[in-house]
Amino acid sequence: MPDEELVQRIAVSTGLPTNEAARVIDDVLAFYDEPVEEYVRRRHAHLQLYGTRNAEAFRVIADELRTRPVKAPQLSERQLRRIVYG
Repeated sequence: MPDEELVQRIAVSTGLPTNEAARVIDDVLAFYDEPVEEYVRRRHAHLQLYGTRNAEAFRVIADELRTRPVKAPQLSERQLRRIVYG
């Protein structure tokens, strides 16, 4: 269970019962706990699904990684390609 103070704060500010507030916090933390390599592969596949070319996809992913709440290492386009294609 997440920090009790955080659970109470979210419960009070949203009106959610504490058990639901704790679940939401767990879901958010799990989302940001995704390893960088998995995030890159998932986002690349999603962007390609909508026709984004590699150069643009890698630029978008690199920008997203810089703004994630959990600091990811700064990766070059080459490093991003190696994660996706091996």
